[in-house]
Amino acid sequence: MRKYELLLPAGDLNRLKIAIDYGADSVYIGGYDYSLRANANNFSLSEIEEAVKYAHERGKKVYVTVNMIFHNVDLDGLDNYLLSLDKIGIDSYIVCDFAVIEAIKRLKIKTPFFISTQKSITNLEAIKFYKSLGAYKVVLARECTRDDIKFFKENIDTEIEVFIHGAMCTSYSGRCVMSNYVTLRDSNRGGCSQVCRFTFDNNTNHDYAFSSKDLNMIDYISDMMDLGIESYKVEGRMKSLYYIATVANAYRTIMDKKINGTLKPDDIDYYKKVLNRVSNRENIAQFYNGVPSVEGQYYSGRQEVSNQDFLGVIVSYDKNKNEAIIEQRNKFSVGDTIEVFGPKTNVQKFKIEYIINEDNEQMDSAIHPQEILKINIPFEVQKGDIMRIQIT
Repeated sequence: MRKYELLLPAGDLNRLKIAIDYGADSVYIGGYDYSLRANANNFSLSEIEEAVKYAHERGKKVYVTVNMIFHNVDLDGLDNYLLSLDKIGIDSYIVCDFAVIEAIKRLKIKTPFFISTQKSITNLEAIKFYKSLGAYKVVLARECTRDDIKFFKENIDTEIEVFIHGAMCTSYSGRCVMSNYVTLRDSNRGGCSQVCRFTFDNNTNHDYAFSSKDLNMIDYISDMMDLGIESYKVEGRMKSLYYIATVANAYRTIMDKKINGTLKPDDIDYYKKVLNRVSNRENIAQFYNGVPSVEGQYYSGRQEVSNQDFLGVIVSYDKNKNEAIIEQRNKFSVGDTIEVFGPKTNVQKFKIEYIINEDNEQMDSAIHPQEILKINIPFEVQKGDIMRIQIT
């Protein structure tokens, strides 16, 4: 395991494999119960077992979220669930409620646990307290600044995990009641309806919102590593395969270049463009340099355009013909310059010279999602590599 952990989300088994293949050191997932992303596909116990096997074979870790706020009725079955996860061999529980910590201790479970961002940890005494309960790591509230984090690292040896990318919460790190109030869905028990993303009418002919822009820490990863932060967490268990692969690849590349002493400003500039394009919302560093200004928030109507950068997936490659079979996802045409990247394929660009469909017909454009096509690629690529538009 690297000194600096890149931690990616996975909403199902396929996305877990993508996250690991594209550079995650660890993944965090939720089961059908006790997790804060009830609308994600989530994992059955048998799928968690398969996920752990896949990760451990590759030297990676799997953390399972048990971080909802428990009511009495929610405690039914908790002991058996925790014991089942322990037997499977997960690497850690992510917990919030003291009831879960009590159960782990009472059952004498040896699998370690750490504290979820749902605890909104923003001070040193809280970190010390959770360490005293047995937590080896805490996930800080997204509202912590650089100065906060620096102070923590100078005064305690507990591992620190911070969010570096993804959605922000309008409330304090997830402690929201708006969803309950507006839609009767409990955000703290996995039912968040993202009311903060709604657009409201204030009877002045101007719609308004109170939604935070997304988080993007690509400009500060090097500085964060210098502070000694151990774990770097990406939000998004409900995000797409392409999003997971792109974000994992971007941060893995930047972090590895930092470790190897080869990181250049051009690298940051390029991957900042990549990350700005993969999200359909604007993103900034939020609280890292202090409380964000009005620039960190949406107050009026916003555009969230569906991303069309994902062009296809490599199915196979014939290096004798310099030709790939691909599964198409979004439109591209002969003459377009596109990029390919993958777990073992560095970002490379090429121009589309021909497109041939399954009927062996030449095509000017690929316009049918998931159509199987042949295209030229003048360098070797691997099955599962991803094609996207040229990032300029």
